[in-house]
Amino acid sequence: MLQISVTLFERTMRFSWRGGPRARRLLLSFLLLAFWDVGSGQIHYSVPEEAKHGTFVGRIAQDLGLELAELVPRLFRVASKGQGDLLEVNLQNGILFVNSRIDREELCGRSAECSIHLEVIVNRPLQVFHVEVEVKDINDNPPVFPESKKRIIIAESRPPETRFPLDGAYDADIGVNSALTYLLDPNDYFALDTQNNREQTSSLFLVLRKTLDREEIQEHSLLLKASDGGKPELTGTVQLLITILDVNDNAPEFEKSIYKARVSESAFNGTLVIKLNATDADDGTNGDIVYSFRKPVSPTVVYAFTINPESGEIRTKGKLDFEEKKLYEISVEAVDKGNIPMAGHCTLLVEVLDINDNAPEVTITSLSLPIREDTQPSTVVALISVSDRDSGANGQVTCTLTPHVPFKLVSTFKNYYSLVLDSVLDRESKSNYQLIVTARDGGSPSLWATASVSVEVADVNDNAPTFAQPEYTVFVRENNSPGCHIFTVSAQDADVQENALVSYSLVERRVGERALSSYVSVHAESGKVYALQPLDHEELELLQFQVSARDAGLPPLGSNVTLQVFVLDENDNAPALLASRAGSVGGAVTQLVSRFVGTGHVVAKVRAVDADSGYNAWLSYELQPTAGSARSPFRVGLYTGEISTTRALEENDSPRQRLLVLVKDHGEPALTATATVLVSLVESNQAPKVSSRALVKAMGPETPLVDVNVYLIIAICTVSSLLVLTLLLYTALRCSAPPTEGAGGPGKPRLVCSSAVGSWSNSQQRRQRCALGRVRPKQTSWPSAPVFLLVWILQRERVKERWIQNS
Repeated sequence: MLQISVTLFERTMRFSWRGGPRARRLLLSFLLLAFWDVGSGQIHYSVPEEAKHGTFVGRIAQDLGLELAELVPRLFRVASKGQGDLLEVNLQNGILFVNSRIDREELCGRSAECSIHLEVIVNRPLQVFHVEVEVKDINDNPPVFPESKKRIIIAESRPPETRFPLDGAYDADIGVNSALTYLLDPNDYFALDTQNNREQTSSLFLVLRKTLDREEIQEHSLLLKASDGGKPELTGTVQLLITILDVNDNAPEFEKSIYKARVSESAFNGTLVIKLNATDADDGTNGDIVYSFRKPVSPTVVYAFTINPESGEIRTKGKLDFEEKKLYEISVEAVDKGNIPMAGHCTLLVEVLDINDNAPEVTITSLSLPIREDTQPSTVVALISVSDRDSGANGQVTCTLTPHVPFKLVSTFKNYYSLVLDSVLDRESKSNYQLIVTARDGGSPSLWATASVSVEVADVNDNAPTFAQPEYTVFVRENNSPGCHIFTVSAQDADVQENALVSYSLVERRVGERALSSYVSVHAESGKVYALQPLDHEELELLQFQVSARDAGLPPLGSNVTLQVFVLDENDNAPALLASRAGSVGGAVTQLVSRFVGTGHVVAKVRAVDADSGYNAWLSYELQPTAGSARSPFRVGLYTGEISTTRALEENDSPRQRLLVLVKDHGEPALTATATVLVSLVESNQAPKVSSRALVKAMGPETPLVDVNVYLIIAICTVSSLLVLTLLLYTALRCSAPPTEGAGGPGKPRLVCSSAVGSWSNSQQRRQRCALGRVRPKQTSWPSAPVFLLVWILQRERVKERWIQNS
């Protein structure tokens, strides 16, 4: 406490003498008050820099003589000028401690003394205390050089013992912590020299010990290390990069004195031949090299090559020709750009390589064309010669043929070949061959040339004319006009020219008692078949014959085709009435009928036949009204011709009834015939007893009633069977026959001169004559089965009815 007071007294006195009398009186009063209150003083503490937070500094309350209990009531506080809150007091125990990081170098720099001044202020009464806290230095800063890398340029001509100044390191610490020592990496060329002057500063020098050679070592890299005196010591380093400047003391040098290069004779302008590389141990312009052809330069070299003065690349300039010059000898020099230029020399031997730059040539001679298709294999067709202006492997030529079949190449001599037939020819399969002869030399890469040979195959008559199908079916209406075209046959011949010129003729034969040529004829060139006379279906239903086709080759070849000509019926025959067993007067049929017969009683039957067939022979019966007659009590069956009563006969009915029956076929136009039936009505005892047997006799013994039904059933079954068989045959022929074209061409049968109609006949008399014993079923259309069944049922019902009445 005494020390604090004395110190405070001394400072107060110094201040008062400077401030004047009034100041001295005020300060004296203050000092008396301070001493009266056990006044204020200055306390000194010390703390190391970088101390951690909470580090103990001193018991400031105890040292100032303050009670701990009065720190808070008296508003105890600490103020620092410009140092922030580096230090703080714990009001509970009165201890001064480190509150935040303290950096001595930041506070005081390189000053030898560094302190933190605190003012401790308390109230009631007011007291001010001064506290000084000394911050002690620690070795927390390593030496630092101005640069991490230091570049030094030294000419290789500098003599030894030359000194080069260096910048020393800086250490922010003080005292022994900043005492620096330097160390340089061991080497043969440089050493380190440190000198201290009177101002206690050190000078650092780099001393050259040995003569430098840039060509040997172009750059030296040395590490300079600075260490301080602290414990532990800290170090700093700098990289010394020493570059040696060049002096032109070396001439350019090539790796070889003689270089060899090869270049193709077909090399394009600017093709790189070789890149020469001369090295100069010097640097900068002393090492810059310029390349050139050494003079005097041969004109052939100037024409063929050029050299790049900077890169040393030699490239082609003109066209090279192996046949003119195979080897070039070129002298090249390399000169540097030093003050006193130095040069190096070499010789370049350029060998020109021969390349395969000439393609083979193909010549075809002695062609024996066209070649017949029956020519035997191994026959020589043509001679082929090849040539190549190159030599060696480039001039060795081989030939190939594409396609290979049916020809091949046979080597006869060096570069001579024969084109030989290898297999049998067939002009119909292929009439022309485009052959490619390829000549390829042995160069790498090889060159080739091609020549085309067109081999035409000449025709030989080895193919007979052929028809599209072996037989044709033709339908022709009867009564055709003479010379009518009924069909056209056509045969194809795979040969050409006269070998394919086809002529047609009939294969003559007898048709009955007449020759075939009296019925039909065929045009020799067109193959058209004509009917020479009108055909009659009732006389000839089928005319079958053959037509021959012959080519004009030598010898001629031929083939035959069969024609089946079906003559279709026309309605050219009117119905013919058959004579009845009943009595007839003046061509009319007379029939006696009892007046007491009932409804549906058959009194007579009109019978007729038609020489035609099919619909043309299908007869129907109609009862024609007579002039002045009342309503007739009779009727006629539409298809049976039976005349029956429609009602019971009456007394007022005329005793003589004249019935006119019209018989009509179904042709177009329909033809008719008329039958007259005279019916006489008699009393019952006058009418003859008509029994079923008599009725049958009246109808005629040729057509018994039972037999009619049997015949009708047999006819229906036969017609149905024929219809099914015809449909099956027609379907099979349609499926197997190829499609045809043209009205007269082969294929689908065509009706000419008339249109086709169906046929169904109940005629008992058929005048048929066939050209052959075998008659092919005609492809005709038939009335539907229900019509036949209906007719048959009606017929049977009428027969039953008559039997019942007669019984």
